[in-house]
Amino acid sequence: MFSRILLAELLKIRRKWIVALAIIGPLGVVLLQAVNYGLRYDYLMDQYAGDPWEGLLGQVFWLKMPALFIGLALVASMSAGVEHSAGGWKQLLALPVTRLQVFAGKVAVTLLLLLFSCTLLLVFTFIFGLVLGLEVSSTPWAELFKQSYLAYLALLPFIALQSWLSLTMSNQAVPMTVGILGMVLSLISIALPDWTPWAWAYQVVEPGMGLTIAGAGTATGLLVILIGYAHFARKDAS
Repeated sequence: MFSRILLAELLKIRRKWIVALAIIGPLGVVLLQAVNYGLRYDYLMDQYAGDPWEGLLGQVFWLKMPALFIGLALVASMSAGVEHSAGGWKQLLALPVTRLQVFAGKVAVTLLLLLFSCTLLLVFTFIFGLVLGLEVSSTPWAELFKQSYLAYLALLPFIALQSWLSLTMSNQAVPMTVGILGMVLSLISIALPDWTPWAWAYQVVEPGMGLTIAGAGTATGLLVILIGYAHFARKDAS
C-alpha cells in the first residue's frame, strides 16, 4: 500500500517545478563555483596546489549547505502545496488511506528529492573537477560521499521539521520563514555551539565526526517526524 501512495505522490509532482528545483539547486552550486574558479583560478589552484581536489570539495561544500537549507524548505513547501490548494486535503483524506500513510508518503517524497539533489551534486562536482583538469586517480571518493550523504543525514531534523510545518500549515509563509532562518543560522554556524543542529552539517567533514553527527541527525530527524505525525494526526483536514 505504501508503495502505491509513494508512487501517487511522485505522479502528483511530475509536472510541478519541484523536480526541476531538485536539479537546479545542485547545478547552481557547481555553476557558481565555476564562476569562482573562472575569476580566481590561479589563486585557488596555487592555494590548494598540494591537494586541488580537497580545495574544490571545500569550496563546493561551504556553498552547498546554505543552498540545501533553503532548498529543502522550498521542496517541502511545494510538495505540501499540492494538497493545500483547492481543498486537496479533504479529498485525499476521504480516500481509504490512513493519516500515517499520507504523512509518510509526503515526507518520503521530500526525503527522496533531497537525496536526489545530494547525489546530483556529487556527480556535478566530480565532472567539474575533471573540467578543471584534476586527476581521476586522485579523486577523494570517501570525502565526496561523506560530504554528500553524511551531510544529508545530518540535515534530517530540518527536512523533518520543514515537512511537518509545511503539511500542517496552509499558510506557507511560516515554513518558508523558518527555512530562511535556518539558512541564515547555517551561515553563522561557526559561531554556534557544537551541539546545535545547524552546526552538525558542517561537522560531518571533521575527522572522526562523520558517523557520530550522521547518527545524531538521523535519530533527531526520526523524533521530529514522530512529533510531526502526532500533530498531523490530530489536525482537521482543511
